[in-house]
Amino acid sequence: MIPYGRQDISEEDIRSVVEVLRSDWLTQGPAVERFEQEVARYCGAKYAVAVSSATAALHVACLAAGLKPGDALWTSPNTFVASANCGLYCGARPDFVDIDPRTYNLSVDALEEKLARAEKQGRLPRIVIPVHFAGQSCDMDAIAGLGKRYGFTVIEDASHAIGGRYRDTRVGSCAFSDMTVFSFHPVKIITTGEGGMVLTNRQDFYEKLVRLRSHGITRDPRFMEGESDGPWYYQQIELGFNYRITDIQAGLGASQMQRLDEFVARRRQLSDRYDSLLRDFPLTLPWRHPDAYSAVHLYVVRLRLDLIGKTHRQVFEELRQHGIGANLHYIPVHTQPYYQKMGFRKGDFPEAERYYGEAISLPLYPGLTENEQDYVVLTLRNIFQ
Repeated sequence: MIPYGRQDISEEDIRSVVEVLRSDWLTQGPAVERFEQEVARYCGAKYAVAVSSATAALHVACLAAGLKPGDALWTSPNTFVASANCGLYCGARPDFVDIDPRTYNLSVDALEEKLARAEKQGRLPRIVIPVHFAGQSCDMDAIAGLGKRYGFTVIEDASHAIGGRYRDTRVGSCAFSDMTVFSFHPVKIITTGEGGMVLTNRQDFYEKLVRLRSHGITRDPRFMEGESDGPWYYQQIELGFNYRITDIQAGLGASQMQRLDEFVARRRQLSDRYDSLLRDFPLTLPWRHPDAYSAVHLYVVRLRLDLIGKTHRQVFEELRQHGIGANLHYIPVHTQPYYQKMGFRKGDFPEAERYYGEAISLPLYPGLTENEQDYVVLTLRNIFQ
């Protein structure tokens, strides 16, 4: 089986992990801070806080931004459920903004229209989470402008996009947002096994994020009530969580960062090659926005079903039967049973639903060989004939 994505682990990665295992610290040690500094420096952000997953990162980012029961959080329906669930964790109500038909990212036009309606109804969101689908940045300048106009916090879900750029800035710089979230799951651009990170340029957010990932505890006298009892003393000043990442994971992440640009370049090379090999197929190929340099986490094609003569499911299953681990990103969140019970209905976000009915993610990862890629293309050709 050729998977749709997989990690790339080098001998240097293994040595980095072994070095941590032989050190005095397996968790809450110096490797975590080194990893955070490496990512912040690469992206051009002031602060970075590593946590146990991107889901945890989204949760603490929302809390740091003050999301509370009764508030609204808006995001894209074309994403993994975590982008919306983080609002539920805070007692807020998630809602969605339909996607752009070319980028499959949150549509700025749809966002602007929805904001205008919400302002009249007194129901503006506290937070908007644009998702950089497949590694391509959303139109962050426009979203940031709307954030200033309507007063919402912008948290970039860049789980797919580390190593990418928007205009002249790296994704993660927070030049157009309050916070940015990365994922380090094994199928992402770089991996720590499981893991995530929040980046920000705001010191107040950074200090709160650090507390929230570790039970809401501080050892900093500036935030304590009363005097410290001594060098051992700490206080819990808010309700936090155990969302810490280990030094073992951070050691792997710091090593992976040394090959980040190499990983992205290889993904883009393979994506360009797919573009060339598939140009005459009955497919809609990915469109790249000129303002964005995509990290190309996914290579998604849309089936032109009117020309194929087979169903979406038939094409998907035939790929799997031939040993190709195609996948589908994503089932629109608002169609999930849990969200349907909240009142969402099929038809609410038609562009995301049309996309879902045609999309297939083809294998794409740095270790994919050209022979394997040729096999994927040949299999598709045979399926369509």
